[in-house]
Amino acid sequence: MKKFLTFLLLSFIVRSFAQQSRIKFLDTKITIDGKLNEKVWNSLISYTGFYNYAPTDVGLAKNQTSVKMFHNGEYLFVSLIYKDSTSKTQVSSLKRDTPIGLSDGFAMVLDTQNQQQNAFYFSVNSHSTQIDGIVERVNDGYDFSTSWNTVWKSKAFINGNQKQYEIAIPLKSLNFNKNNTVFGVQFYVRDIKINSWTILKNVKRNYRLFDLRFTEKFIIENLPKISPSRFTVTPSLTINNQNDVKNNISNTSYKPSLDVQYNITSSLKLDATINPDFSQIDVDQQVTNLTRFAVNFPERRNFFLENADLFSNLGVPGVNPFYSRRIGSKTPIQFGIKLSGNVSPKTRIGVLNVQTEEKNNEQSQNYGVIVAEQQLSKNFTTTGFFINRQETTGFEFIDDYNRVAGVNLNYKSDNNKWIGIANFGKSFNDDISGDNNFYNAGIWFNKRGFGWSAALKNVGGNYITDVGFTPRLYNFDAVNDLVIREGYTQLTGSIEYEKFYENSKVLNSIRYLNYDTNTYFNENGSISQSSHFLNGAIFFKDLSALYYVFKHDYVDLKYGFDPLGNGNALIPGKYNFGIFRIGYNSANNQKFRYRFNIQKGNYYAGSRIAAGAYLNYQLLPFANLQFNYDVNKIDLNLLGKETFHLTRFTGEVFFNNRLNWTTYIQFNTQRDNFNVSSRLQWEYKPLSYVYLVVTDDFNKNIARSSWGVAFKINYRFDF
Repeated sequence: MKKFLTFLLLSFIVRSFAQQSRIKFLDTKITIDGKLNEKVWNSLISYTGFYNYAPTDVGLAKNQTSVKMFHNGEYLFVSLIYKDSTSKTQVSSLKRDTPIGLSDGFAMVLDTQNQQQNAFYFSVNSHSTQIDGIVERVNDGYDFSTSWNTVWKSKAFINGNQKQYEIAIPLKSLNFNKNNTVFGVQFYVRDIKINSWTILKNVKRNYRLFDLRFTEKFIIENLPKISPSRFTVTPSLTINNQNDVKNNISNTSYKPSLDVQYNITSSLKLDATINPDFSQIDVDQQVTNLTRFAVNFPERRNFFLENADLFSNLGVPGVNPFYSRRIGSKTPIQFGIKLSGNVSPKTRIGVLNVQTEEKNNEQSQNYGVIVAEQQLSKNFTTTGFFINRQETTGFEFIDDYNRVAGVNLNYKSDNNKWIGIANFGKSFNDDISGDNNFYNAGIWFNKRGFGWSAALKNVGGNYITDVGFTPRLYNFDAVNDLVIREGYTQLTGSIEYEKFYENSKVLNSIRYLNYDTNTYFNENGSISQSSHFLNGAIFFKDLSALYYVFKHDYVDLKYGFDPLGNGNALIPGKYNFGIFRIGYNSANNQKFRYRFNIQKGNYYAGSRIAAGAYLNYQLLPFANLQFNYDVNKIDLNLLGKETFHLTRFTGEVFFNNRLNWTTYIQFNTQRDNFNVSSRLQWEYKPLSYVYLVVTDDFNKNIARSSWGVAFKINYRFDF
């Protein structure tokens, strides 16, 4: 009997080992052409059995996919075959880093540390357009950004009804550790023609698409100890001519810059930059802001993007101690250096130092950040950080500083239904002390069709984060033209219930309840604001949707607020107001897509009527035209009335995968700005670009205020 049990145990171990997903090492190279005619592909195991994710998440996909992978110590090679039901294909863009949500294509994530904290993202549409980025852990799940880029190879090939993809990713671009040979891998296939997502490892659609807790675990054979190529150097030159029409001032500047990345190990990278700029970046999308507080925009500068989640997730939404766009916003960056990555399979570090120069009466500053992230167990991860901003003169530090230190604790349950977070932070300033703490605790529960969350945070009045983003800490008094800093406590809760109708010929799902509430308390414990959000929606089979939203706010206004910008401020007092919105979103798989909504309600002591429209026409695959329009008509009775118009037109013309021309036209009456920006972008070599950007600014009466022309060229060297 003992021998028999031993035999069964050994058989189970052998069978489990044999069934373990593996990425083999094969000392060979292939041509990336999408045709998959090399013999090596015939010798590899095929991974198939893709599951439905959307529009239904039940069962195996009707149109199946097979994936094969291997590496040769230099590249990770991947082939994917999607067995479509038609030879037709549809894409929305040939522009790099346009997500494949509106195209046929596939995506993969690589959690190279298998810690479910962050991952690399690679995607190709059916016209061979590349998309790359990072997936990172955020408070209640995972988020995705296409700002991170690297050089890799890809090709799509349409073989009858089969959509074939072949890619080669340099291992030097990945953050891996030879002693941690398990990668978390997930594959996604998008068929926009039938509006479907299918997925390798089964995930229900109540979870975010790129949730790293559901990756397939692959053992990587013979991982190299270090990367054979260890240097990336990208010099650039920007010529910028700006003309201030109002003051009759013209200025032309010549700015060289340099970005360097050095792979100390395969999982630890050193980045350096000299004179980085924003000249290659798309213009920020303008918004109509009817709140009393500032809004933020994402970071896109290359230097800040490697391991960006280490630095950007040190707080929670609305209270983030590090917001990299603060650095260089007032004065140019002279140089920066950053060390980031894994020093062991469970330990990540980030060290950053940036120096800015003195300009226009703004003093030079030095910015330093130290972050350490430790995987304590399968369920718990902790992060400690220290942030320093200090005025400098030459190479000397001046006693004008702001420092923030803190620790975070993240929790995720074994059954993937629970997520928790706890934060504590403390700021230090040269002339302020006391009331300088921040703490937060939050919990999220999620299962198919149902979820809820609760959180409590407290921000001290002296929790000053000069390099952070804490907008609600600062209250502008429009009557006395003062900014008053006041701490607060925030209590947040949410609940959502959605039912799916797999057997219905009309309905996909109904969101019966989506409710959020935020209550803010003053330092004395009284309520300063209580906000409620209620939403319901009907999703049809083609995923078009009819929805409603009701918002209600109670505000105990302590300081004058001038929402119309006409000098007539609302006086302090108690206000109750709400607005009801109804809207419709068309299906995403049409050449012509549209969304519209109308709103009616109250706004503080007056009334508000609003409407919005979104139109998108795709001249596939040569051009993409998009139009957004929002209008807000506000009547505050004796204080005046105003209609804010916000219009944005985006026109993209694709000459090929490497050459495109994009024009933005934005009209924002709230900011008294009419802006035209046109950019010609040529990727003449992978991640080596030529940009020609023309901008023109007018006021809302179409009187020109300024214009400019910028030319930039960079070249990426890989050593």
